[in-house]
Amino acid sequence: MKMTFLATLVTAVLFSSFTITNPVLEDKTIDIQKSTVEWKAYKLGGNHYGTVDIESGSVQLQDGVLVGGEFTMNMTSIIVTDISGGGKKSLEGHLNSEDFFSTVKHKKAKLMITSVKYNENGRYEIQADVTIKDITQAVTFDATGSFQDGNFSASAAIKLDRSKFDVRYGSPSFFDNLGDKVIYDDFDINVNIVTK
Repeated sequence: MKMTFLATLVTAVLFSSFTITNPVLEDKTIDIQKSTVEWKAYKLGGNHYGTVDIESGSVQLQDGVLVGGEFTMNMTSIIVTDISGGGKKSLEGHLNSEDFFSTVKHKKAKLMITSVKYNENGRYEIQADVTIKDITQAVTFDATGSFQDGNFSASAAIKLDRSKFDVRYGSPSFFDNLGDKVIYDDFDINVNIVTK
């Protein structure tokens, strides 16, 4: 009887020691009213900047730590904020045209996280697929994030090469002898997301 009790006790201890509890994966919706994407593009001797709307998205968390996510941008919402009047209207029309993002044909752009490395203190190294004009390219960038009061917020500065998405206008990757009409291939997007 004693041996049976001892064997049962040892079995219970061993079982409890090696039982693995899977972390809870939590899906949080991005609050599109509080989240922003700001862009900045560079030309010879200057730059332009503005915003584009996040249409939808979500992030996945484990114990408040980011492990995945994606969001979709409405490219028809692209606006210019550094100039006003006729110049603003003209540039917005040009960005929507075939010369740039061709938003009649390609209304959506998307970022989907493929890998996350958490470096403690709210710092992340993220790999993601970015799709613009139905062309997908892999990018790597750093981000910061925090989980407070049940919601997650994060910020990231991402550099993209427009030539890889077939955005050709004024690009030195496609045209020679552009002179002072050069528009550089690299542009920045600053992403700030908040969940709800």
